[in-house]
Amino acid sequence: MKLGLVLPVFTADVARPLEVADHAAGFDGVFAADHVFPPGRPDRAAVEAFSLLSAVAAAHPGLGVGVLVTRASMRPAGILAKLAAGLDHLSDGKAVLGLGLGDASGRLEHEALGIPYPPIDERAQLLEETALALRALFAGTGWAGGGRVPPVPGPLLPPAGPPVWIGGASDRVLGVAARAADGWNGWGLSAEAFASRVRDLARRAADAGRDPAEIAPTWGGITLVGEDATDLAALEADRAGRGLSMDIWRGTTADLAVFAERLEAEGCTWCIASAVGPTDRAALIAETLRR
Repeated sequence: MKLGLVLPVFTADVARPLEVADHAAGFDGVFAADHVFPPGRPDRAAVEAFSLLSAVAAAHPGLGVGVLVTRASMRPAGILAKLAAGLDHLSDGKAVLGLGLGDASGRLEHEALGIPYPPIDERAQLLEETALALRALFAGTGWAGGGRVPPVPGPLLPPAGPPVWIGGASDRVLGVAARAADGWNGWGLSAEAFASRVRDLARRAADAGRDPAEIAPTWGGITLVGEDATDLAALEADRAGRGLSMDIWRGTTADLAVFAERLEAEGCTWCIASAVGPTDRAALIAETLRR
């Protein structure tokens, strides 16, 4: 199982996520969410994901880079394919492109860009067709067109092949991943919920005539790790005192090791942590899971 680290993008200071990437020793890759601004906060800034990850890839040869996630409704499929292919070239074939359906908070971002935000059924169809179109373009063929994504004849040159993940835990999104993606990301799920969704993903893939082994399960989530129970309690009290969400993964380093083992036993191929708490927590996560 590979280990990933989420870069902080909700900032006006681009040096901040670059510095986190500079200290990502022990991680196989770094990931960034693609947002115009933090969800529901148009008054705050966010660093653009593709530009950020391109800079990271150029500065750190051998380090994987991934977008987790971008909404399929934000860009035409052909432009998204070219962006992702460029990121794959810069990272020497170590890029990942995660796609998402979007939720209610996404409407504000689309309005800020002057882009329509379709109803959820249309977004689901767009998500599925975008994933299929991207995989076709990455494979060196064109996309014949569908109900939401028009024909994209290609070719995409130079060729590239980043895996296309679908992120989300709903039945609707899981079905899209099973039919159209190279991988699936379950964000913020418990070990039990992750195992259940992996089984559901495999069943849906088989029903769609695909080999479930073709769709790699991955996990990601906000991660608060304490060195021991006392340290964890102090970190939880601090977070709660600042009014931050407690609906995140929380535990000691020993708990984290057990959690990672359970994920790996369910076939998880990536464990991607958005480390919160003291600045040394990313290093602590890498040290714990690399033992």
